[in-house]
Amino acid sequence: MNEITVDIDLVKKYNIPGPRYTSYPPAVHFSNSIKWEDIKQEIERNNGQEGDLSLYFHIPFCYSLCWFCGCTSIITPNVKQSSTYINYLEKELDIVAPLLNPKRKVVQLHLGGGSPTFMPVGDIERLGELIHKRFTFSDDIEAGVEMDPRRMIREQVKAFRNIGFNRASLGVQDFNPKVQKAVHRIQPKEMTSEVIGWIREFGFQSLNIDLIYGLPFQTPDSFEKTIDDVLEFKPDRFAVFSYAHVPWIKPSQKIFEYKQNLLSPETKFQLLKLVTEKLTRSGYVYIGMDHFALETDELVKAQRTRTLQRNFQGYSTRAGADIYAFGMSSISQTDSAYWQNHKDLKTYYSMLDNGVLPLVRGFILSDDDKIRRITIMRLMCDLGLNYSQMSQILRIDFEKYFEKEIDSLADLEEDNLVKRTDEGIEITHLGRLFIRIVAMRFDAYLPKMKERKFSRTI
Repeated sequence: MNEITVDIDLVKKYNIPGPRYTSYPPAVHFSNSIKWEDIKQEIERNNGQEGDLSLYFHIPFCYSLCWFCGCTSIITPNVKQSSTYINYLEKELDIVAPLLNPKRKVVQLHLGGGSPTFMPVGDIERLGELIHKRFTFSDDIEAGVEMDPRRMIREQVKAFRNIGFNRASLGVQDFNPKVQKAVHRIQPKEMTSEVIGWIREFGFQSLNIDLIYGLPFQTPDSFEKTIDDVLEFKPDRFAVFSYAHVPWIKPSQKIFEYKQNLLSPETKFQLLKLVTEKLTRSGYVYIGMDHFALETDELVKAQRTRTLQRNFQGYSTRAGADIYAFGMSSISQTDSAYWQNHKDLKTYYSMLDNGVLPLVRGFILSDDDKIRRITIMRLMCDLGLNYSQMSQILRIDFEKYFEKEIDSLADLEEDNLVKRTDEGIEITHLGRLFIRIVAMRFDAYLPKMKERKFSRTI
């Protein structure tokens, strides 16, 4: 049985600020002192091998601002900015691609934003040409694109499919008109249904739907209606995010405070309970965090074969692939380093005009960082840790190395979130909901963190 029953009192207890662990260390610890020479050396070292590649391209533009949004985006009605931006993506590719081992195959491609569907058909096709010219794709590539059904046309969906995308992720968030008006995102169900029809017409292999709970005016009854409406589309995956209220990072969110329409913690907890219980009753497996997938989906298969990975795009089926990311604010990741591009568009353009990678910050991992990154990754993906296997993978005595951390799990075990045995640690079915809490016990940086840097875990 996949069904999970949520204890509201337990949710309240563990609703504390914490990282999402799309990286370890979390991105707040990246350093502005990292230089291009450091990263170039890391790229050269990394490309002495022929391992798999994962590519990410960030398209930052949106026509309008959704007031809940926490993404790095640029709001503009000027679609011509798309063509200019692709010119600069080409410049960035010309700097990085020659440094990569040509024998490496791309097993994963992701296009995010902002909104990639801001691009007109010609720009989509041109971006596809730039990518295919420089990289070799695996026959079984997983290529996903984020789509905003608003202002989309059928030809855009066809263009994405023609350049190799086979997975689509649609932002819905909520179908309730009152909620949509409150968050400045009008998107009727009929509009979403039409785009889903095009996605299936052109043979995309997988459909993911994004929802958000915790938005103004949501109620358990209204959000259950949204879930019921989305279930009619029979998506392969759900990503159901908790609204992260971080107005110190995203000032637009202050409007919710001004209008005094933020949900109470009790209502938000009820929504979480509804989502988890309803989707698991409807045949979806709770992968962990905010992801749900059908039994037949690759995410479920990857979790069961311990090949699941977690990165800046969330859960991924391609473990071990190094991420090379392009576009403003994008973050690349190898086994030993992270590096991020500038978030300011003018600076991003200026540096590329000068033939310099638009690097703003990064992080070179220590041996302890690598050990903890793998430990947190496997915990969040495999839903447990086998001491003997982890000792072999990490070449340490795992129980001795993490003695304090393992001892610290006593309260989580008492609340039935984890189970400790002589062989290892198991995350319970209920514990999947609190996986960030468990992971935080293995985070060496956590005692140094200021609470306001992170959204709450639930």
